[in-house]
Amino acid sequence: MTGPVVVGLDDSPASVAAAWWAAREALSLRLPLLLLQRYGGRVLQRMEAELLHRHADLPLTTELVSAPAARALVELSDRAALLVLGSRGLGSMASFFPGSVSLGVLGLARCPVVAVRADGQTEKAERHEIVVGVREGGPGADPLLEFAFTAAQSRGARVRAVRALPLSTLVTHPHTVHTDEGYEVDEQARLAAAVAPWREKFPDVPVTFHVTRGRAAQVRSAASDHSALTVLGRRRHPSSLTWKFGPAAHAALHHVPCPVAVVPHD
Repeated sequence: MTGPVVVGLDDSPASVAAAWWAAREALSLRLPLLLLQRYGGRVLQRMEAELLHRHADLPLTTELVSAPAARALVELSDRAALLVLGSRGLGSMASFFPGSVSLGVLGLARCPVVAVRADGQTEKAERHEIVVGVREGGPGADPLLEFAFTAAQSRGARVRAVRALPLSTLVTHPHTVHTDEGYEVDEQARLAAAVAPWREKFPDVPVTFHVTRGRAAQVRSAASDHSALTVLGRRRHPSSLTWKFGPAAHAALHHVPCPVAVVPHD
């Protein structure tokens, strides 16, 4: 990763939690931190002082912007390693982003974006996994896996690669137990094959696999109970005016208890 870790700041508890998380992430990745705020600098100065008091060796800069916050962050995503947003969870983002504008940042940013909750879930010591959802192998999965393995290595954590299998064959062929078990074994092998190149690049990062039937949102949420970070993907869009999230991504952003990273891919 290159470029700064950028966090959008206001005086909400969600954005304060995001700033502290971003500072720790910048230190672990050995990257500079940029605090961004729209209008007035008092909150910005106070947060800068608090972060430097705790992390004196953190390379930290601040910037006031007059442009709409979402536009400023999307523009910064060209040169940022990571954008960090505060999230209240359960359906809304921090007040730095009015209404659905926050989802626009998540959908249009050209670098990974992490949504951080304000309820203290990020601090639990037992959260020692990076969960990454992998629907299929190939180039589309590589940016997610690279992000997940880099995050795990910087934390001394393990990666849990997750794949949700459809329920349809159980409904249409409820008595084909052995065939169904074979299907799950095949899917676990495909998942392992998709992850294999990244295990070679990060040999010190332990990996576990989580392949089970169910809705993707439910499977991912269950796998994230002890996660320090959950990594999702979204496709890049050719237009800067359009973006779209699937229902599983929406559900994760609203309900997964840990920070959620949204990684763009082709």
